[in-house]
Amino acid sequence: MDSSPVYIGACGFSYPEWIEAGVYPAGTRSAEMLGLYSQIFPVVELNYTWYQMIRAETVERMLASHRDLLFCAKLTRTMTHEIAEDWRAQAALYRQGAQPLLDSGRLLSVLVQLPPFFRRTPDNRTYLAHLLDCLHPLPLTVEFRHRSWARDSVFQGLEARRVTLASVDAPPLPDLFPALDVVTNPHLSYLRLHGRNLAGWRSGNKQQQFDYNYREDELAQWSRERIPAMRAACDAGVVLFNNHVAGQAVHNAQTMGRLIV
Repeated sequence: MDSSPVYIGACGFSYPEWIEAGVYPAGTRSAEMLGLYSQIFPVVELNYTWYQMIRAETVERMLASHRDLLFCAKLTRTMTHEIAEDWRAQAALYRQGAQPLLDSGRLLSVLVQLPPFFRRTPDNRTYLAHLLDCLHPLPLTVEFRHRSWARDSVFQGLEARRVTLASVDAPPLPDLFPALDVVTNPHLSYLRLHGRNLAGWRSGNKQQQFDYNYREDELAQWSRERIPAMRAACDAGVVLFNNHVAGQAVHNAQTMGRLIV
């Protein structure tokens, strides 16, 4: 599996600031951004699906208009950060909305991004297990933000379900989930690079939190030391940059593409 493909892209694509940064031409309309993005990268992580429920008709238009683009999609916040009483119904709605992506064969994974306050407790363990069950048969990746989940029993549980553990690159704060290259799904590895803005991470301002420009040697820590092992352990990998401020995600992703051979 050492020649497994690695798809590199960004977390989100609809950023007006990317026009000023030169990623998109002056005068680019929001409706044109995904088409321009698809000329740069082979995969995108849909960010808007965290804010609002995914809808089949919307993704059908994306699939028809951008025929070669691969997709990841974030799970809606009503099942992760602001858990609704009817979360089971929310999960059913999400499955329905994502069905065209699944049917197309172009859905790499749905990202279940859990917040830092979602610690490893008996109640949270039970909830997560039921949530993963309710989202079946969607391909799933779980991103933990709290260090309490960094234990072998968690990884073994994900492996038994063939759910991907998201590897993360973030500031070295004590309670954050650490940067690991653990592969729990033989089909997919999933790396999200958030930037290492230590001062801005807990500012409550996303522009400060994700304002970071990786140095090449920092990217090489992954491209040379960790991604090769992850690549050898699964059929495919996805590497996504979340440091979207000023188009830094785009430039860093392009550098990563050059570093990965």
